[in-house]
Amino acid sequence: MTSEDREQRRTLLVVLILNALLFLGLGMAGLVADSSALLANAVDNASDAAVYLISFLAVGRAATWKRGAARTSGVLLLLFALGVLIDVGRRWWFGTEPIGWTMMALALVAAVVNLICLALLRRTRKDDVNMRAAETFSLNDFASNGGILVAGGFVLWLDQAWPDLVVGLVVAGIAVKGGLEILRDAHEDSGGGQEAA
Repeated sequence: MTSEDREQRRTLLVVLILNALLFLGLGMAGLVADSSALLANAVDNASDAAVYLISFLAVGRAATWKRGAARTSGVLLLLFALGVLIDVGRRWWFGTEPIGWTMMALALVAAVVNLICLALLRRTRKDDVNMRAAETFSLNDFASNGGILVAGGFVLWLDQAWPDLVVGLVVAGIAVKGGLEILRDAHEDSGGGQEAA
């Protein structure tokens, strides 16, 4: 294993642990705050942690293995988006009363953590489809955190639940876009410059 591989594995291990902790924190806060957006972000971080584990295992392996790991990441992200859409629909149908302050506070914490993850991944990315997939996940998370922050402000201001549901939908849309980008990147990588298998 090269020194570059070892650096990638260390980075992926750090972002994996950070995302697992975010999953726990956002999940508990989402239940307490009755927030679809926070719960969506928690599930997103859980899927991210799983993807970072897959990416961690792919480091140093053959190019075909890395492309397979990236494809798995893309499919997981699309499945996550479906789960978020189902949750938003359930909350719209049965009603929800999100707590704006909790949404905003957790969104800020998560944004800082995701910014750290993004900086770490960009530092070790190189030209690797597997690391590009991991970076896409962190970038999606950071964008989602901004949406939750805005939604929390609107929930407080309007005393309405719909901003939380709208951001849940937006998070799902971001996940769909990211999943499709990862799958396209993996496909192009397999057709482009053939790496050693």
